[in-house]
Amino acid sequence: MMLSWMNYGYDAAMLTFEAQQVIGLRLAKLSAGGPAAALEATLMVNEKIAAAWEAGATLAAGGSGHKVLKRYRRHVGANYRRLKRRR
Repeated sequence: MMLSWMNYGYDAAMLTFEAQQVIGLRLAKLSAGGPAAALEATLMVNEKIAAAWEAGATLAAGGSGHKVLKRYRRHVGANYRRLKRRR
């Protein structure tokens, strides 16, 4: 039981750290303006909507909050790799 809470805490802390990195990269891209910024803004909004639906479906199907958290980490990691590549 204690280990599962520690894993949850670790994943939550890492998600916070990783999300801040993505926010920084996105702000840099958005501040540059142009078509790439417009595309990033659209992508960002669409991702948020899809993530909310995915989280709701996971929870409605009996999934745990930790499962949702780990899935968010995968999404955030993919965004980080994509944004880092295009700098």
